[in-house]
Amino acid sequence: MRIEAQNISYAYRVGKPVLRDVSASVAAGEVVYLLGSNGGGKTTLLSCLAGILTPTEGHVLVDGDDIRHYAPGDRARRVGLIPQLHVPAFAYSVREIVLMGRAPHLGLFGSPRHADFEIADNALESVGLARFRDRTYTELSGGERQLVMIARGLAQQCDTLLMDEPDAHLDPHNQLRVLEIVAGLAEQGLSFVISSHTPNNALMYANRVMLIKRGRLLAFGPVGHTLTEALLSEAYDMETEVIYEELDGRRIPRAILPRRGSLR
Repeated sequence: MRIEAQNISYAYRVGKPVLRDVSASVAAGEVVYLLGSNGGGKTTLLSCLAGILTPTEGHVLVDGDDIRHYAPGDRARRVGLIPQLHVPAFAYSVREIVLMGRAPHLGLFGSPRHADFEIADNALESVGLARFRDRTYTELSGGERQLVMIARGLAQQCDTLLMDEPDAHLDPHNQLRVLEIVAGLAEQGLSFVISSHTPNNALMYANRVMLIKRGRLLAFGPVGHTLTEALLSEAYDMETEVIYEELDGRRIPRAILPRRGSLR
């Protein structure tokens, strides 16, 4: 497995855990979606998987080794985290922001080389922002900043990318662009864990889904086993309908909808 959580719990305050005994794994080339309500522990789980937070209980393994045993640079070459939104203290250019993703490959006092600039430019091209490379990052819209952060994650060239709501702030066109990029990179062996509030994107792009509720893992497995009406209704505290299509004698889930007036 590329990355594995073994019975991890985490508490920001003693006696107030926000994650409770969560176990999951991600294989090479796999896209795993992390779904659940606000405050359920999704971002905390991603931070533990990235090595930013150390679980109060349990272990996170990267290629079979405890992530705590990795030096920061080595860890960053294995696992990258793309946050929801990022506002730097200085007015960096878009290209400079993306070049920051190359830091794990440069060494302590290294400077970007021609190849690093090329990788950054290719990452911007892949998210459709090549024309903005010399713009000031803080002048961009929220959606454009999100795409820049995704480009920075791609430029990092790690084995596993953890993405915290990459579809937030993006219009449908750019959501599709990003998710198609993810699918293409997964086919090349890159692994993804994607936190999202859009179950339909998980339906289209996930290999497996983690449903988390109040810090506990409600379900983890293939789309057909996790994105069910019963589990989704429990995860989000509202009645949920799954629309199916009959295909070659099988019921294939095609869309997920909330039932109006069903809030619990």
